[in-house]
Amino acid sequence: MSATLDLAIDLISRPSVTPLDEGCQQLLADRLAPLGFVAEHLRFGDVDNIWLRRGTTSPVFCFAGHTDVVPTGPLDAWDSHPFQPEIRDGMLYGRGSADMKGSIAAFAIACETFVRENPNHQGSIAFLITSDEEGPSINGTVKVVEWLEQRNEKIDWCLVGEPSSTCCVGDVVKNGRRGSLNGILTVIGRQGHVAYPHLADNPIHRAAPALAELVSIEWDKGNEFFPPTSFQISNIKGGTGANNVIPGTMTVEFNFRFSTEQTEASLREQVEAIFQRHGFKHELKWTLSGNPFLTARGDLVTASVAAIQAVNGVSTELSTAGGTSDGRFIAPTGAQVMELGPVNKTIHQINECVAVDDLNALTIIYQKILERLLPEAKG
Repeated sequence: MSATLDLAIDLISRPSVTPLDEGCQQLLADRLAPLGFVAEHLRFGDVDNIWLRRGTTSPVFCFAGHTDVVPTGPLDAWDSHPFQPEIRDGMLYGRGSADMKGSIAAFAIACETFVRENPNHQGSIAFLITSDEEGPSINGTVKVVEWLEQRNEKIDWCLVGEPSSTCCVGDVVKNGRRGSLNGILTVIGRQGHVAYPHLADNPIHRAAPALAELVSIEWDKGNEFFPPTSFQISNIKGGTGANNVIPGTMTVEFNFRFSTEQTEASLREQVEAIFQRHGFKHELKWTLSGNPFLTARGDLVTASVAAIQAVNGVSTELSTAGGTSDGRFIAPTGAQVMELGPVNKTIHQINECVAVDDLNALTIIYQKILERLLPEAKG
């Protein structure tokens, strides 16, 4: 059994459903302490976070990730217990195997090998690990980044271990992400009997033309790095449950995944103008999950693409598709941010799994990235 597989099994065995960490971060701290990593445990609210660093000089290469996992779903639907990892036909099964305890194990073992072979490497290596990535993301990475900023501690390169790959490790890496803007619209009408609509004011009818207009808009065409901005309605709630009552209110939840062709302000202005033009009484609440970010080809992307080619022999596609990640909190500090992890085919699913060979390949890729960016100091 490889060291990466052994550590991954230990991590997966801990039922760290958001926001629980279940000792995963302490396990990492204990494992990395002999290498000279200094651990700082940071608890915000009910969330455990850890900042581990080896070295005091720049540049700083940071591995970022999360020890929390999504709920398992029905246990009887799994072929094996999600927190009792099993290996079958070369695949490691368990909740968090692909998202993203496998990556965290590969982080640690890559560092062990790299430091053993390069004890006087340049710069510093750090780990930023949270237990709040799969949840509200309020007391996790965003708070650690604020803490680092207060100390004027800067990350130069950040590799996030999210499962970015599609068919084999490294075929896709995420060098950016779209922004995510959420809105909750409450349309205010007047409840009444469906037989007497003149005595009521149906909020669904009032809002329907405006919603249809929003759905039909081409917000932008995207650009070289980002697909077009997308508007999606996720929930509509209205009515009393009776078929003879006009509801008094309706709530609509929607989301924008937006490119760098838009800003939070531009989207809000366009939506609010449409609602005002349609003239219905309403309340609107906005929540920004994150702005779009992009890491252009530079030191981190170049080193990663070269390492992937050397280990797996594949050409890497740079992508900004998919959901959000904690990289959105790190990129605004000026760091180069990239996501590179295992195949994402089974993440959040029943029988989540990762190929054992992929974990070992990922470990070597991470090690080679370190070798390229933080080589042994001369002299």
